Amino acid sequence: MLKVFSFFLFINFVVLAQTSWIRINQLGYLPNSKKVAVLVSKEILNPKFFTVKNAATNEVVFESAKIESFGKYTAFNSSFRLDFSKVNKKGEYYLTADNIKSPVFKISNDVYDGTADFLLQYMRQQQSGYNPFLKDSCHTHDGFIIYHPKLDSTYIDAKGGWHDASDYLQYVTTSATATYQMLFAYLNNPSSFKDEYDKDGNKGANGIPDILDEAKWGLDWLVKMNPENEVMFNQIADDRDHYLYDLPTVDSINYGKGLERPVYFCNGKPQGVFKYKNRTTGIASTAAKYASAFSLGAELLKKYYPEFSEKIKTKAVEAYNWGLKNPGICQTAPCKGPYFYEEDNWTDDMELAAAQLYKITANKKYLEDAVKFGREEKTTPWMGADTARHYQWYPFINLGHYLIAAEKKSKASPEFISYLKSGIEKVYQRGKNNPFQIGVPFIWCSNNLVSAMVTQTHLYNTITKDKKYVEMEAALRDWLLGCNPWGTSMIIGLPKAGTCPRDPHSGFTLNNRYEINGGLVDGPVYGTIYRKLIGIVLHREDKFKEFQSSYFVYHDDYGDYSTNEPTMDGTAGLTYYLSALQKEGTK
Repeated sequence: MLKVFSFFLFINFVVLAQTSWIRINQLGYLPNSKKVAVLVSKEILNPKFFTVKNAATNEVVFESAKIESFGKYTAFNSSFRLDFSKVNKKGEYYLTADNIKSPVFKISNDVYDGTADFLLQYMRQQQSGYNPFLKDSCHTHDGFIIYHPKLDSTYIDAKGGWHDASDYLQYVTTSATATYQMLFAYLNNPSSFKDEYDKDGNKGANGIPDILDEAKWGLDWLVKMNPENEVMFNQIADDRDHYLYDLPTVDSINYGKGLERPVYFCNGKPQGVFKYKNRTTGIASTAAKYASAFSLGAELLKKYYPEFSEKIKTKAVEAYNWGLKNPGICQTAPCKGPYFYEEDNWTDDMELAAAQLYKITANKKYLEDAVKFGREEKTTPWMGADTARHYQWYPFINLGHYLIAAEKKSKASPEFISYLKSGIEKVYQRGKNNPFQIGVPFIWCSNNLVSAMVTQTHLYNTITKDKKYVEMEAALRDWLLGCNPWGTSMIIGLPKAGTCPRDPHSGFTLNNRYEINGGLVDGPVYGTIYRKLIGIVLHREDKFKEFQSSYFVYHDDYGDYSTNEPTMDGTAGLTYYLSALQKEGTK
């Protein structure tokens, strides 16, 4: 009798097991924004209509039979898009379709308030030198020079900056990009940022918006890494750092000179201390990133640091000229492992540097240069592609195109608007036939591509008023905030009460269970990539196992460095878009 009873319990469990889900943006929606939920199911469904109900009263506020079916997609046998954009009254709601219920979500003008500042929590946690998260200092002995023709093994003060990700390597490539992108966010949306922290990242206002404090932290380090004209360094440490997986304050990897770490000089040639080498051909990609960050930093910081502003304005011009003299790519250096940032383009960097220098000098020669370089790469090559190598086309967005497109005095403006559109269209075509309208390739750091594309789409939509890509922008936005196959936000701790990464790949999480809020994690990767990566071991049962497929995977597990590791540059890159949404909400 007991066996029979247990059998019926088992049958009931199978019947009641959830097989269908409605994915939404967990953070919520601005009243007048595009709003589309995605219904996915393990079953073959054919819903005839869906409803939106008030979460407090269960009253139906909207009903529609307009349902787009997309059939089988990855782990699901049926999928649908449910457009409820007409619901624009402030409140809390949920959707239902075929007795399937979505999580409750909010519609309000304030849903994005404070979100860009929230990202800065992770940037502060990544600080090297003084770390305000730990209230302690780390890597205070950096470092000793390598690859310099005369100064090898000599000391250079390279303290400061940010750790790149969950290891403690530091790169000018990503740091200068992150610095520029935070400055760009403030330039366009200054009202979205508060002043609650000081210049070192400690709690306490100092009269300067926090995002400028954080950008200044990056600029100070970039000055150390470019100590004089035509002397540039590209990287601190290498993958030998991976031997230790702990807090940065106890990092004790010995590179042969005690606690000093190697600082890689930009010599324009392939580098790699041991087995693996990069494919460096020049210095321009790094020099131009210096120039862009220095140039915009000089403009935005002159109110607060006039002498520093003048200094980096001069350095911006010098860095740009050094790039002109040394065309080519300056890649990060591998060491014992095969992984490095395989950047293969540099004219996009020179375009942005020239366009930004034009903005602060009004010298038409820079604008002419920017147009010339921009025509060399009309769209960033990952856009529309099925795959790419790690960081092969970096930065993932070319903001130089936008600066020229938005320059009304330039005859090239319509041409560069068309370049912005061309890149968006390529991604649109790749995504239009799947339920999430997601068209980025799922390579390593796919969320950075999503962030780049939602930024480009928003900038394009803003300057052209073209409505074709409004839904695409909303789909990219919502993907990062929970409207994806796994139903999770991709930002650690956002929203606080929602489903978001809780177990990121980080020594902070593994060893001390610290919450490292604000970090944008790498995001899903193709199964073909995941299955070939070295050293990935999941440490607990996969809570998303029923949503995984051979096509792509995402794991909220610190053992998966390919999908759940937050990155500093990816996080900084999202500050523009979230601050723009906050600005729209205030309007």
